[in-house]
Amino acid sequence: MQPQPSATVLKNFVLMGVVLMLLGDFLFALNDAMGKWLVTSFSVGQVLLIRSLGCFIILGPLIARQGPAQLFKVEQKGLQFLRVLLATLDVGLFYAAVAYLPLADVMTFYMAGPIYVAALSHFFLNERIGWRRWLAVFVGFCGVVIALRPSSAMLSLPSLFGIVGSLSFSMALVLNRYLRNTSDTTLVTWQMIAALVVGAVLSIGAWQPTTPVELGGMIGLGVVASCAHLLITRSLKLAPASLLAPLQYSLLIWAIALGYLFFGDVPDLYVITGGTIIVVAGLFIFHRKNLLETVPPEAVAPDGH
Repeated sequence: MQPQPSATVLKNFVLMGVVLMLLGDFLFALNDAMGKWLVTSFSVGQVLLIRSLGCFIILGPLIARQGPAQLFKVEQKGLQFLRVLLATLDVGLFYAAVAYLPLADVMTFYMAGPIYVAALSHFFLNERIGWRRWLAVFVGFCGVVIALRPSSAMLSLPSLFGIVGSLSFSMALVLNRYLRNTSDTTLVTWQMIAALVVGAVLSIGAWQPTTPVELGGMIGLGVVASCAHLLITRSLKLAPASLLAPLQYSLLIWAIALGYLFFGDVPDLYVITGGTIIVVAGLFIFHRKNLLETVPPEAVAPDGH
């Protein structure tokens, strides 16, 4: 029988999980900034293709370690295909959105992701959500509408890219949770293969020559994205998800900072106000979830609020 880790060791695990989550979020924000820089000069398809090839610098050794045959040992192939489709749609639409909108604006749409996940989990994962959290979901949607700018231009094509992309991202996360018996390497590998194929198709007739720096940037984009996925996956094995989930809102801070530093983008009042509402609503949802998990089941109301 193996000895149980001490309280000090457990605290160190949690602290390491927090550090890895924050570092992973920073790498995701850096990945987003690099993507915005590249899609202003190259087609989304070309960036997707080379980025996906770059991912295999990290994924290659992991595939060799688990064995290539494991890539075909997946549960519920139909849902796996849907997850890969949604994940690819998410990446493609994100790059399409940041080609025309400031990085902070697009990330504000994506910050509503945890709110979408809470709503989708009610229907697809049988996780009960009571009226308080449903109210928070509604308030979060109001924050998205404000960030979109309540005007005739609020449904511009780039904004729609951001909204549909964030919804695709959220649905992919829900399916990741549902299909959690499939290895992380397998899940990410099929995402990258799908993105590579889509990128190859979209780059037909839109391929442009690159400088060594630009080519290195696209390959580096894949390396950074892979490292971010691996860091966050590891963090979730070291610390509770209820503790780590709110840390993802640090992405918005990094997006504002990197957007200003590299592109001179300054978020306007609508983005700041909408982003604040989204973050507060998301934090409330996770607070309620964490609170309900700490009380006896018999003390929870039948509607799960």
